Amino acid sequence: MCQAGIERSLFGHTPSGTAVELYQLQNGRGMEVRIATLGGIVTYLRAPDRVGRYADVVLGYDSLAGYLTNSAYFGALIGRYGNRIARGQFSLNGSRYTLPVNDGPNSLHGGPLGFHKAVWTATHASLTPQGPQLTLTYTSPDGEQGYPGTLKVVAVYTLAHENALQLDYSASVDRDTVVNLTQHSYYNLRASGDALNSIVQIHAQQFTPVDSTRIPSGVLRPVAGTPFDFRMPTAIGARIEADDEQLRFGQGYDHNWIIDKPPGALGVMARVVEPETGRVLEVSSTEPAMQFHSGNSLNGAIIGKGGREYARRTAFVLEPQHYPDSPNHANFPSTVLKPGQVYSNTIVHRFLTL
Repeated sequence: MCQAGIERSLFGHTPSGTAVELYQLQNGRGMEVRIATLGGIVTYLRAPDRVGRYADVVLGYDSLAGYLTNSAYFGALIGRYGNRIARGQFSLNGSRYTLPVNDGPNSLHGGPLGFHKAVWTATHASLTPQGPQLTLTYTSPDGEQGYPGTLKVVAVYTLAHENALQLDYSASVDRDTVVNLTQHSYYNLRASGDALNSIVQIHAQQFTPVDSTRIPSGVLRPVAGTPFDFRMPTAIGARIEADDEQLRFGQGYDHNWIIDKPPGALGVMARVVEPETGRVLEVSSTEPAMQFHSGNSLNGAIIGKGGREYARRTAFVLEPQHYPDSPNHANFPSTVLKPGQVYSNTIVHRFLTL
């Protein structure tokens, strides 16, 4: 057994001179996670395979310089609004709000200067009965990236003794706004090579089909009879090249699944088994949906850890969240947060072996 602990170090400085810290959390079983105060980014996550060998299973960079750009959002805490908002516009209480457009005609992941680019404040780091824990806070001013209201956000990272990284997000605001926070780690449970043989199970009977810019139509479509049916464990690569309009629009999987569980309940959304290493990732959340992205946008242009070229589909992302473009769809669960209310969202990434 290892000794649980927390270490803090200087990761570097932003171009404006702001210091960025890196916190290393290790539980008593040898699992380790590193979190930067820039963007609340998970820069490193070490998990065991079936014979007890540990490896870093998240994509990223060796130094702060890569994360200052981070066009792929590696490991980032996403906000104010995860996923896409159509044409960078939404209406709330009769007012129209315009957001920066950074993904074709749409606004993605809170805009180019979303929460992934903010330097968060570490307010607490300690060993708890659950495991080592880090608390980050950030106050997003009224009008930042076009969003109304001053939003105060707290993000708590706990590396549990049972090899689970738990993220607890909470937020409050001084005027009506929309909020949709998530976490954006790219996983490769082999630690290298492609991820197409990883076997995915998603507990969802429906998904939200999209248009060519990946904005939901508003329709909820059954997964049955489509390449989006992961109710039974299926390899990522099994149907990813099928002749299907939705796969063409997403260049693979880049869609939102509606999870079968009671609203607000913490439940298992997805399970991924990597047959070569025996690593298993189980994702749970209180959110109603999950975006599954199969690493289609990676094309070898990004040079990551150890000088590796991150080629297409060498990782996958599982993002618990509300539906994309919810502010523009009255039939989707609301993402409106009002003064006096508390936004809360729990995401758990649990690691097992077979």
